[in-house]
Amino acid sequence: MSQASTGRPNDPPLTLITGASSGIGAACARRFAAQGHDLALWARRLERLDDLASKLTLEHGVTVHTAAVDVRDRDAVGEAACSLAGDAGVPDVLVNNAGLASGLDFVQDGKPDDWDRMIDTNLKGLLYVSRSILPGMVKRGSGHVINIGSTAGHQVYPKGNVYNATKFGVKALTKGMNVDLSGTGVKASSVDPGYVETAFSVVRFHGDAERADAVYEGFQPLTPDDVADTVWYVASRPARVNVFDVVLVPTAQRDAFVVDRDESGASR
Repeated sequence: MSQASTGRPNDPPLTLITGASSGIGAACARRFAAQGHDLALWARRLERLDDLASKLTLEHGVTVHTAAVDVRDRDAVGEAACSLAGDAGVPDVLVNNAGLASGLDFVQDGKPDDWDRMIDTNLKGLLYVSRSILPGMVKRGSGHVINIGSTAGHQVYPKGNVYNATKFGVKALTKGMNVDLSGTGVKASSVDPGYVETAFSVVRFHGDAERADAVYEGFQPLTPDDVADTVWYVASRPARVNVFDVVLVPTAQRDAFVVDRDESGASR
């Protein structure tokens, strides 16, 4: 097990996952629960969280704490972190998964409301959550922060501008965390997927499901479970191992501009 799991010797490890109501966050919850981790699940949609929590408790016998938290709300994040610390203690693993893309426009045509939504969620939200959890990890001398980045943080593509900037920012913050946490026993990692079929594109296109579906036509994208497996791999390394960054893409994707699509529309 990773160093993070040694901080709670009398209890199962505790993993906090943001944006846990669907997609990659929910897949991470299932993966960590299957490995015996107790969970703290945060998202805006409490009903979905509670439904997932009930299933995981029934299937795996783990304790699951849920809270309706919008990571853009600094006060709400702080209150939820204090409540969690009182109920369950400081998490051993923090998965900063909450994130989104909003809009796809040339920067000269961009919508400031979309920009604010991405910056507030992908960067400021990640910072608010990390700031609320890291002091406890540092005090304990163990812990692991895993940020969900993107290949968009490695390569810019047309109309990606602000989303690219936020994911490049996540990459920089992960590096900055590792430098600042040197000597504390706390690790920081980034898991950066390419195309993953979730509600991501539906959100980006403001509910246009037809346009979102076209993003994944003609090839087989990653699944949320693929990403969750990688997150678990990173979290479960021995204490002596810190994985800085993992990039995973579907076989059909070789970079942002090279995706092998079947012209017939069939997945392969």
